Amino acid sequence: MSLDLTVADRDDVVQAHPAAPDLPRLDDLPPLRTKLLSTFRGTFRSLLNSMWDIHLHGADKVPTDGPVILAANHIGTLDGPLLVATTPRTVALAKSGLFDSPVGPFLSVAGQIPVSRDYADVRAVKRCLHLLLTGNVLAIFPEGRRGTGDMTELRGGAAYLAMVTGAPIVPVALLGTRQPSGHVKSTPPLGSKMHIVYGEQVHIPMQEWPRRKADIAAATAYLSRVCREHVRVAQEMTHMSLPGA
Repeated sequence: MSLDLTVADRDDVVQAHPAAPDLPRLDDLPPLRTKLLSTFRGTFRSLLNSMWDIHLHGADKVPTDGPVILAANHIGTLDGPLLVATTPRTVALAKSGLFDSPVGPFLSVAGQIPVSRDYADVRAVKRCLHLLLTGNVLAIFPEGRRGTGDMTELRGGAAYLAMVTGAPIVPVALLGTRQPSGHVKSTPPLGSKMHIVYGEQVHIPMQEWPRRKADIAAATAYLSRVCREHVRVAQEMTHMSLPGA
């Protein structure tokens, strides 16, 4: 999932942090529960590897410490779990509706961040900022929802968070998590080959408040060009295509 930041630059959102007026208050957030995820990440990764043929490319391009934003294309239901399981220190955004489903309790205890599709989710923005400012990895799907995965149209969340925190963005191409012409809620057959391709870091300069919508749009357009090219190169390298509409 991505973030709708249509109100993220309002005074009542970004000018409330007591120590840094440029940031929202973050001390009112409950602790993010990531201990269970940290403990069982390896087990979860082994389980996924036993079910599908998963290949990682360029994992060394993800910094081993400090804040990082993974900007991944979104084609299937396995995208989030794959990134969280295979990339150390990673927490992902997930649509809020999933937290009311049977997997909701697991997502909550695993520290994943709910985000609404229906409105500018200020709490999700604050949670993402806190995660990055404490030196963690955030997986975000800038396309906003599962689709073709070509990264041609991105929302502004990833660029905004990079502008605020200075975190580098690592483009990620996910291939094979949905079969050609398969439904967006489907999963590939057991044993199917899947690729996770990490790209070169993208650095968007930090910008103090006010971060105008035009600034965020320009940074997002640049990020879209980089991510779109990364997905194209990943397809050529892996000889695997996007699943289509």
